[in-house]
Amino acid sequence: QYSPDNVAGADGDNDPTEITFPGCSCLTSSCVVHACSCLCHGENYNSLCLRPTDKEEDYARPVFECNAMCQCGESCQNRVVQRGLQFRLEVFKTEKKGWGLRTLEFIAKGRFVCEYAGEVLGFNEARRRMQAQTSKDSNYIIAVREHLHSGQVMETFVDPTYIGNVGRFLNHSCEPNLFMVPVRVDSMVPKLALFAAADISAGEELSYDYSGRFHNLSITNREQKSSEDDNSLRKPCYCGSHTCASFLPWDSSLFSTP
Repeated sequence: QYSPDNVAGADGDNDPTEITFPGCSCLTSSCVVHACSCLCHGENYNSLCLRPTDKEEDYARPVFECNAMCQCGESCQNRVVQRGLQFRLEVFKTEKKGWGLRTLEFIAKGRFVCEYAGEVLGFNEARRRMQAQTSKDSNYIIAVREHLHSGQVMETFVDPTYIGNVGRFLNHSCEPNLFMVPVRVDSMVPKLALFAAADISAGEELSYDYSGRFHNLSITNREQKSSEDDNSLRKPCYCGSHTCASFLPWDSSLFSTP
């Protein structure tokens, strides 16, 4: 079933459609930094492109868009991801990777491309679904972990296997042209937004790093050890990049006991 937005999962822990954020009181057509409560972490976009932080490759700053309760107009420049797809994309059959997704037009660096949308699950339901899979099943469940300044970790599990959007057709690459950023609009349940990491030409396949790393940053010794131990369970990577890790990223946490 196609859905452009996240929907509540089977366990009902989080309802991504619930509006829990208060809106800003800006009475202008577009909000500005220091005057808008939604922009307390700084400006998010510049001409529809995600603004990098001090380090160009660091997009870890929280992104909050103006929401349904805000008094600003629909043309506010702090409304990007919520507008949905703006580019013509095509699902196609790849040689080795099954279905893939490519763009039919040029996409500039920093532009929002699409969401990875599906059922928002709790940990227990995500683990149940993962453990029920066989080696022949395609795994679409993504686990996103955000590290808070308090030391806590906020987890979001999204599964587009049964209900989802075009994001489910994105393949992994060890040198991706997209990167994922959790973007919040109406509540703390984030939209998993994919932005262009570089200028992307028409006809180019779209991809992101399933591990969450960007620009192929070096992995830690702990990650390397875990990867080596789990090689028997992992699937080969066919991205074809010069820095290919040979296997698709693997997260064993959903297979562990509570």
